[in-house]
Amino acid sequence: MQQQKSFEKKQTGTLFLVPTPIGNLQDMTPRAIDTLKNVDLIAAEDTRHTQHLLNHFDIGTKQTSFHEHNWQMKIPGLILDLQSGKNVAQVSDAGMPSISDPGKELVAAAIENNVTVVPIPGATAGITALIASGLVPQPFYFYGFLQRKNNEQLAELQQLSSIRDTIIFYESPHRIKKTLENIQKVMGDDRRVVLARELTKRYEEFLRGTTQELVEWAKDNEIRGEFVVMIAGYQGVVEEQKKSDDRDLSVHDAVETLISRGLKPNAAIKQIAKSRDLDRQAVYSDYHGID
Repeated sequence: MQQQKSFEKKQTGTLFLVPTPIGNLQDMTPRAIDTLKNVDLIAAEDTRHTQHLLNHFDIGTKQTSFHEHNWQMKIPGLILDLQSGKNVAQVSDAGMPSISDPGKELVAAAIENNVTVVPIPGATAGITALIASGLVPQPFYFYGFLQRKNNEQLAELQQLSSIRDTIIFYESPHRIKKTLENIQKVMGDDRRVVLARELTKRYEEFLRGTTQELVEWAKDNEIRGEFVVMIAGYQGVVEEQKKSDDRDLSVHDAVETLISRGLKPNAAIKQIAKSRDLDRQAVYSDYHGID
């Protein structure tokens, strides 16, 4: 067991997780600004992007880059800095560190080395969109980003389709049309969906409707801006017997069942391996009759 008293005096430094605005700079809190001014170092996803924020608030703290391509190389040095008594702030380009952004690996390393980790409250796109969506706000299921490959995305949506919680995920403008079409394919024409784009910015917009209505919107409009996608929870009767029957099927037949529902073989194999906690290669061999 590890017990952290966040503001108890100590010899090591503190890792502060500092959210940044998701669009409107006025959403930067006084505490976040003071933290960035007073730490010894800022670990930033993109130092050029963060420099604009620092300039706006007259913050002169030194930066170092910390992102998905260099975190393994950077973590040992940052931990040494923290252990020597330096305070470090970790920021992503927008919103909360670690939420679909870099950060979780540094947090895990800090905790493993008994370094205090202090989160600063602030902007996060998913919750901001949810409270204005008109969908049931809790419970909700935050998924982050769906897979980019079409077959893998269809498999994910199939797994999400019977969840009763409101589902939240992020999507880019150049993929949103295809993603909406996949939601329609898996969940039908009438599932309630809400899109939120350009949150907190001048062109903030909410689009509320059925899957069919939003697919039509995506076909007829030029799409810009990053999206938060929210899907109403499943309201139908969960077919427990069908689920049980599927579980009783052999691996080969279970894969065949998913293929009959529209998945391609590799996507079906991946889903069965995950749902049954099996090795994916073993499921592949079983399905194809490879000894």
